[in-house]
Amino acid sequence: MFYCGLGWRERVRVAPEIVLTNEERAELTKLARSKLTSVRLAQRARIVLLASQGMQSKEIAAELGIGRVQVSRWRERYAEFRLAGIEHDLPRGAPPVTVDVARLIELTTQRKPEAATHWSTRTLAAELGVSAASVSRHWRKNGLKPHLVRGFKVSRDPKFVEKLEDIVGLYLWPPEHALVLCCDEKSQVQALDRTQPGLPLKKGRAQTMTHDYKRNGTTTLFAALNVLDGQVIGQCQQRHTHTEWLKFLRQIDRETPKGKTLHLIADNYATHKHPAVQAWLTKHPRFNMHFTPTSASWLNRVERFFRDITVNRLRRGVFTSVPQLITAIDEYVAHHNTKPKPFIWTKSAADILQKVIRANSHLSSKQNATLH
Repeated sequence: MFYCGLGWRERVRVAPEIVLTNEERAELTKLARSKLTSVRLAQRARIVLLASQGMQSKEIAAELGIGRVQVSRWRERYAEFRLAGIEHDLPRGAPPVTVDVARLIELTTQRKPEAATHWSTRTLAAELGVSAASVSRHWRKNGLKPHLVRGFKVSRDPKFVEKLEDIVGLYLWPPEHALVLCCDEKSQVQALDRTQPGLPLKKGRAQTMTHDYKRNGTTTLFAALNVLDGQVIGQCQQRHTHTEWLKFLRQIDRETPKGKTLHLIADNYATHKHPAVQAWLTKHPRFNMHFTPTSASWLNRVERFFRDITVNRLRRGVFTSVPQLITAIDEYVAHHNTKPKPFIWTKSAADILQKVIRANSHLSSKQNATLH
């Protein structure tokens, strides 16, 4: 600040005089006229140029249509620091709070908040003394998502490697003159009716559906996914015992070419190994069963079809009876078969096995740490 030499009651603020060299004037003129520089910097350059012509701050403010305080600020900055004084914005407000990123990551991954299972942005922000936005930004930057949890189950089947190589071999190198079918049951599919009618989706409003429902019975969907072309053979039955499984096998026998050998991939459900089923398979040698390891349903690709029909047709469906539910399922299967997509498997058995070995290693280390 610049004041005249009077008593403090009589002190009057005097704007600093701006004297420019030819080089400074040329540089400021270039900035003021440039189309590439920022609007703020161009305006500050014009302030300095007008000040160098002897104009007062209030006159410059009126000329440029801005506040007198703003003119005085940049005039004084240029007088003290020259061009460097107007090139950068002045700091605003309190200094930013520095986030201890290492501690943020440690707390998120190694510790839990008091009386909770995982951190939220607000609870961790309170712990670190920073903003929730800062926590969220560093979580995204480091790929941390404590609000999500993934389910898993590592198979303990003693014949895991043997079964894995068998099934993956069918996917990667299917036998000639044969069909590979992924088979399973989706049991207890419920015919659910809502207690009140919901509102349809519209602009600015989501579809509504009551949280409670009426149960109108169940059905079991038997399905066989053809790995070659993605076609699905489906059948709904009331129960899922070996009797219904045999009925489904007979349907597969009818709906597949007679000259083809069939390789069926299924889980270890007792129904699939019932003596009556074994006897039927003996009489139909073109059927070859391949069982997935225990706790490894992800190897059976028909599970993906079950996921699709659940999300696309069943979860939001309203069914007042089991026959209505069965009709909806049959229509979905028929629609799927109009444009099926071939199933493509890319992972080798060795790649999968390495991943399982790593998972078992991590589990063992965790269990040992818990015991000690």
